Amino acid sequence: MRRSLLAGCLLAANVVAAPPELLKQPNDSPLVTFRILFRTGAAFDTEGKEGAAALTAAMLSKAGTKDKSYDEIVEALFPMAASVNAQVDKEMTVFVGTTHAENLEKYYELLRSMLLEPGWREDDFRRLKDEARNYLRIQLRSNNEEELAKEYLFLKVFADHPYGHHTAGTVAALDRLSIDDLKSFHERFYLQGNLVIGLAGGYPEGFPERVRDDFMKLPEGATGTDPIALPPSPKKLRIRIIEKDTRGTHVALGFPIPVNRSHNDWPALKLVQSYFGQHRSSKSYLFQRIREIRGMNYGDYAYIEYFPRGMFQFKPDPNLARSRQIFHIWIRPVEPQNGMFALRIALYELNKLVHNGITEEDLEATRRFLGKFVNLLTQTQSEELGYALDSRFYGIAPFRGYVKNAWAGLTLDDVNAVIRKYLRSTDLDIVIITRDAAAMRNAIRTGRPSTIEYVSPPPQEILDEDKVIGRYPLDVGSIEIVPAESIFEGES
Repeated sequence: MRRSLLAGCLLAANVVAAPPELLKQPNDSPLVTFRILFRTGAAFDTEGKEGAAALTAAMLSKAGTKDKSYDEIVEALFPMAASVNAQVDKEMTVFVGTTHAENLEKYYELLRSMLLEPGWREDDFRRLKDEARNYLRIQLRSNNEEELAKEYLFLKVFADHPYGHHTAGTVAALDRLSIDDLKSFHERFYLQGNLVIGLAGGYPEGFPERVRDDFMKLPEGATGTDPIALPPSPKKLRIRIIEKDTRGTHVALGFPIPVNRSHNDWPALKLVQSYFGQHRSSKSYLFQRIREIRGMNYGDYAYIEYFPRGMFQFKPDPNLARSRQIFHIWIRPVEPQNGMFALRIALYELNKLVHNGITEEDLEATRRFLGKFVNLLTQTQSEELGYALDSRFYGIAPFRGYVKNAWAGLTLDDVNAVIRKYLRSTDLDIVIITRDAAAMRNAIRTGRPSTIEYVSPPPQEILDEDKVIGRYPLDVGSIEIVPAESIFEGES
């Protein structure tokens, strides 16, 4: 599937003549924000060269130009208290920066040269390859089990799919990549027709058009793609247990959904997700049932869009738009002896949601919360610009107005119909990270009842419910133990 997607891309490249698009949000702010977005990303990596999209962006944002070394660029940016950062996902690569209007000319000259006149220096390339390897092996695999569980879940849901490798690539593929590979990626996908130039703030009149004219130095054309398919769902529960020397047990589970932000049912599904597992909200249903009542862990959340770095932030970043998404649940670490119970309670509560839906009271409370929360998502100038770019990607109206209008018109029947249509508690992928993987596998295979150990026992009604949850049936299709040290390595 990855090959067919890229075949469609390459056939259409350099065929469609389209100038860079402009998205302008002028205001009287003393700051000027850039979001230079290319419609390309890790889904366009060729097989065996996974990581090319991310490393190409790094060579533009964290390396030297034809005329300046990276150290010289950092030194020039320092007095402006400014930077140029890249974010790469599956279908988007965005370069982000903000500067004071007084420094606009100096800042833009650096930004322009970085993106249009990369130096492709060998020393930068070696440094950035090492950073990518260390990120996969150390920062993510060794030091961050919470993010690892979620990222590995996405890899398994999207196996044999254009999304089926981590955006940073694999260690084996990084070892194979050369500067020529990155130049080739740049030539094929950094095209005028793939580019949207987003500008916000107090920039002078005519400045956006000047930027567009400068970026017309890029090759003409646009990337044509075959539609990105929805991956098939597993039959029954497909479980991977990552064996790792870790203090807690981590659980992530999910399945693909045929809904993204452009879909008419997305606002209703977003409301359901917020009610059930709003990120970092103590009011959401899962948090109440697992953390608040039972004190099992720090938090329990649900999502209908990709949300990386969730353990570090309270709201998602913009410009991670994807054609395909999954519904997923993130159970933050529990004590190992409560790991099986944590898995069962997540599936038990999801099953209750699927069969019972939500109440009118739930609907109104969540609608009120989201009406306020959505304003926080676009709180800064950069975020507002980012969400505007995402709305353009999805072909929808400006985000805040779009969702507020949609939520205002939802009825309880609308919401519960969406739950029945898209959510389920079986035929899904599960990733568990734990120290004793064999014991976890045996506990799942035997189907024996699970128990939970309390420091301070809850009320009797909760203890009675625990017995029901502990016997919740697991319809398992397959179980696999995965050594942690094998993840992200790839084939050499």
